[in-house]
Amino acid sequence: MHRYPFTNSIWRQHDRGTLHPPLDTSESTEVVVIGAGIAGLVCAYELQKRGKQVTLLEALEIGHGTTGHTTAKCSVQHGMIYHKLIRHFNEEIARLYYEFNSEALTYLKSQIDEGFDCDYTTEHSYLYATEPNDELSKELDAYRRLEIDGGEATDEVQNTLPFPITQALVVRDQAQFHPVKYLRELAERFVKLGGKVYERTRATDVSQGPRPIVTTSSGRRVQANQVVITTHYPFNDLRGLYVSRFLVERSYIVACEMTSASLKGMYLSVDEKPRSFRSYEEDGKAYLLIGGEAHTAGQVTDTRSRYDRLESDAQHHFEVKRATYRWSSQDLITLDRIPYVGQMFKREPDIFVATGFLKWGMTNGIGAGILLADRLTGRPNRFSELVSPLRKTVKPTDVTSFISTNLDTAAQFTKGVVDRALERRGVQDLQLDEGGVVQIGNQTKGVYRDLDNHCHIVNLTCTHLGCTVKWNNAERSWDCPCHGSRFDAKGAVLEGPATKPLPYSERDDL
Repeated sequence: MHRYPFTNSIWRQHDRGTLHPPLDTSESTEVVVIGAGIAGLVCAYELQKRGKQVTLLEALEIGHGTTGHTTAKCSVQHGMIYHKLIRHFNEEIARLYYEFNSEALTYLKSQIDEGFDCDYTTEHSYLYATEPNDELSKELDAYRRLEIDGGEATDEVQNTLPFPITQALVVRDQAQFHPVKYLRELAERFVKLGGKVYERTRATDVSQGPRPIVTTSSGRRVQANQVVITTHYPFNDLRGLYVSRFLVERSYIVACEMTSASLKGMYLSVDEKPRSFRSYEEDGKAYLLIGGEAHTAGQVTDTRSRYDRLESDAQHHFEVKRATYRWSSQDLITLDRIPYVGQMFKREPDIFVATGFLKWGMTNGIGAGILLADRLTGRPNRFSELVSPLRKTVKPTDVTSFISTNLDTAAQFTKGVVDRALERRGVQDLQLDEGGVVQIGNQTKGVYRDLDNHCHIVNLTCTHLGCTVKWNNAERSWDCPCHGSRFDAKGAVLEGPATKPLPYSERDDL
């Protein structure tokens, strides 16, 4: 019997999409897109439609990455972003960000009209507070200044949510959908247009110079005119110091079957401990999705308690059963909270990147894919400077964020060395379905004892930059607190920027 439920995204539960083969021979093409999430697939699909020959590489399988682990809200309401952008930049930049995401939502709606089948529904999107919040009032003012289609909605939300609130804002006619079905539609249409997809093919290096070469973990190579990297966290992050330009956050979601009517609308609180709500219907059942409990990636080991608090909140406020699905998501936040989309390095015009979507990858990801396709086919795109990774608009708050993020990384590096000594224990102390830092002979290792009493042993040093990984007890993974790399119980890479597995062995005699 499981001591704690294994995590599983509701979006992946019934995924029966085509399984594409791994790359087993080297080849040449016009464009290589690395990463089959929402940004990568939109980019690859658009490029193939426009006459380019595109090869798409995915390290895992379509839908197994970040896009398949979100709440899948498609909205321009990205928390309290707009008054912050006005303060940090100006109204023009804030308006551009709004339009960048609005046009992405329009693009998605046009695909639904074309026949894309991804459980798409139109919903209003709400921000709310359960106690007085000056920031929400500032956001309302930003809506008015930017002429966003929405505004005050306190009465609406008070009449919908089963607990008292003090203020709420709405943006009208947004959307929610099934993200893995959307990825599968894109992939199917991309292949029908002549595109190539290779799953279980992890890129580990991109060469510099004309016609760059992508090398995979199996040693196969793909040479192309341009390379697009949409791997969530760029695996080639050391060039251009991308490694120092992100805050990595992890958050949690549970889906509980509802015993009452579905919740209409999409909701996000702006309280000290935010909560996200939306509903989803499948096979005649309605589910409430509740998300929150965010923290810096890799810096919390008791992640089970995060799921438990979300489930408790759902049961306290709504008529729901126990959580049927539990999953988590990882988000990259840039220094100024605007994504990096475009040319990745100043002196390498043929390598492009899309990353740093804050927590709003559905519209930001679609917008990024369209922009990159425009860049690679010579079409003008008025958002290029807004999201350029090479932008020069460094503000004092960016410098503060840079220093804070990198001081935290340095602290985690040092703390990991100390924790290895302080947290280690005897392997005999590990219970079934438990992982931890243990002493084996004269070495300190990471060990997970599975439900069959097999011990899975890994090296604790992250293969990215050498930080000490920590056990994640809900996901059954080893997570890096420095840059968010994640590895399964056998050391295989689950999430980058790491590209190499942790050294691994298995023993039954411990």
